[in-house]
Amino acid sequence: MSELTSLLVGSALMALLALVGGITLLLPRRRLQRLLLPLVALAAGSLLGGALFHMIPEGFSALPPRRAGGWVAAGFSAFLALEQLLQWHHSHRNGGRQPSATQPLAALILLGDGVHNLTCGMGVASTYLMHPAAGVAAWLAAAAHEIPQELGDFGVLVHCGWSPRRALLWNAITALTFPIGALLAWGLRHTESLAPLVLFAAGNFLYVAASDLVPEIKARLRLQEAFTGLAWFAAGLLLLAALVT
Repeated sequence: MSELTSLLVGSALMALLALVGGITLLLPRRRLQRLLLPLVALAAGSLLGGALFHMIPEGFSALPPRRAGGWVAAGFSAFLALEQLLQWHHSHRNGGRQPSATQPLAALILLGDGVHNLTCGMGVASTYLMHPAAGVAAWLAAAAHEIPQELGDFGVLVHCGWSPRRALLWNAITALTFPIGALLAWGLRHTESLAPLVLFAAGNFLYVAASDLVPEIKARLRLQEAFTGLAWFAAGLLLLAALVT
């Protein structure tokens, strides 16, 4: 299988994960809530493992340390800025109040998801082009994160008054930015841009794990939930560590 075919297949599989939100219509709410903590914790560990064990080592092997570290910081900062901008715009449009059923909120969710998938596609594909095994590990980390994210996005869109069919459709549309990002990385494969893209995406992974997912794990105050979250977080880290070649 050629590199381009592998990228297209991996991108198509990632895009299909956008349909996982439909599971919320099939499972009882209490069961879904029990599943979310393990999924979020596994995603957090996988994202950190993908960044620390695969993407950052690959990037640092191709660039001087200070330059490489700068790209990781840029990726982290870019996602912080994007999230702050979306939250400010959401608050500004709604007078600081939480909306009950608003189109602006739905649009912001989809915009953020589309940008995230684009940069993720570029980073994962770039990692694969530099080192196929590391690319597979980065894909697994991204997929682990995609499942709880799509479940959450689907729930927000339905809460905003969208029909389940419309929510699934637009989640699938925003998922198409992942293969677009992968194709952009493919087009840059003969340039010196792959290592910066890998490190930029690693910074994205670190931000999402540390800012969005780990706080969800820490918010669980019951002892059993705390141990469950820690165990699944460790499982994600260990899985990505075991894939190091």
